[in-house]
Amino acid sequence: MNTKKVFFIFFIAVVGAITGVFFYSQIFHQDPKIVTLQKHVMPTGQFASMDTGQLKGDLPDLTSAAEKSVHAVVHVMTKKRGSDQYTGNPLYEFFFGPKGYQSPSPAPVMGSGSGVIITTDGYIVTNNHVIAGADEIEVVLNDRRTFSASLVGADPTTDIALLKVDAKRLPYIRYGNSDHLKVGEWVLAVGNPFNLTSTVTAGIVSAKARSINIIANGRQPLGIESFIQTDAAVNPGNSGGALVNQHGELVGLNTAIASRTGSFSGYSFAVPVSIAKKVVSDLMEFGEVQRGLLGINIAEVSESLANELGVKLDRIEGVFVISVTPNGGAMESGVKSNDIILSVGGELVNSVPELQEKISRHRPGDKVNLMIKREGKTKPFTVVLRNVRGTTSIISTSDYEDTLGASFEKVSQSEKQRLRIRYGIKVSEVGAGKLQAAGVRKGYIITKANRVSIESLDDFKEVVGSVKEGLFLTGIYPNGRVVYYAVNLQD
Repeated sequence: MNTKKVFFIFFIAVVGAITGVFFYSQIFHQDPKIVTLQKHVMPTGQFASMDTGQLKGDLPDLTSAAEKSVHAVVHVMTKKRGSDQYTGNPLYEFFFGPKGYQSPSPAPVMGSGSGVIITTDGYIVTNNHVIAGADEIEVVLNDRRTFSASLVGADPTTDIALLKVDAKRLPYIRYGNSDHLKVGEWVLAVGNPFNLTSTVTAGIVSAKARSINIIANGRQPLGIESFIQTDAAVNPGNSGGALVNQHGELVGLNTAIASRTGSFSGYSFAVPVSIAKKVVSDLMEFGEVQRGLLGINIAEVSESLANELGVKLDRIEGVFVISVTPNGGAMESGVKSNDIILSVGGELVNSVPELQEKISRHRPGDKVNLMIKREGKTKPFTVVLRNVRGTTSIISTSDYEDTLGASFEKVSQSEKQRLRIRYGIKVSEVGAGKLQAAGVRKGYIITKANRVSIESLDDFKEVVGSVKEGLFLTGIYPNGRVVYYAVNLQD
């Protein structure tokens, strides 16, 4: 009896304890709050095969621009005969005459660069320095087809040349607008560096209207430099290649690099298409570039120059007119020394390259509107541009030859070797004109004009076009007689 009572009491105690715990937990216990602290860990690396979708919004997609341009950029290969070097004994030949054999012909000099197809029927634009002095020009397309190219014309003052190949239905690049380029905008450089064909590099526009004194120097006094500066990698062989925008449009021709080693060091320079397009149009239509000139000498505006000229400046802007050419378009319109040109055709200009680029788009006879500041006040002027001869007429090759009354041709390599000269152009025919009046006869080889070495007909044209009064010629006849002539160019 006692045992049953003990178990009953134990059972009642256990049940009561469980019941009490249950009711206590329901009345007084609250659910715990669980707080999770996230620890941000920066990965030390990333997968090499990252999804390109992660880059969207950060970098532009340039694949379409590359596809549109790469097939229209060609490899330009040139060949020119090696320069002659006389290796005989002049003392021996003076007494005994020349030896009865000829020295072996010098090895040809090979060169290469790039070019851009701009029409479906085979017109190709490149740099003048790529093809200068070449005896043979060969063009290799991206599909490996090869064509012999002829030189339509060249302009050393802008470093632009135009070639033509006999082909149809070629891929070509459409012109863009280099004026619309902005600093920081992405561009592609397409060319053939180090003979590596169809190479595309990318960069941004670093600056505009840049001058690096590579064209506008003593050799090219009328040279125009208003380069687009980029950081797209450009190396030897890229010259003449395309600079394209994100739409695959041609905005410039890659021309030069800033380098102490000869290879790319961070900056490259391209002739803007605004200049190249006008030069190409002139070469196609006239065979000559029609340069419209204001008739002024200019300089950058600076406080030091203003103090030197005695001009008071309220701000640094525009381009200084240092002097005005007598009887030029600027003088006739009333422009004076110490004037400051603020704009051309409503577009602001704040540097010499900017002004030169704006004027280079026009031809002789065109009217341009200038806004000029004089003694603190602004005033509009309209100037009629003139050519290098001081007239408003268009200059053509036929006019040039008619004025001189002569035609010209290259000097053969054997004749250069025999006469011991390295360059020159030969007068192939002489008729009524300036050269005949000066006494020049057929066969005369012009080696220098106004002390400038004449290595090609373009060199001679440039010298003739840059003077008004006359020429002083240095040359030699086939019999070895050196003769000098003074040619009066005035009517």
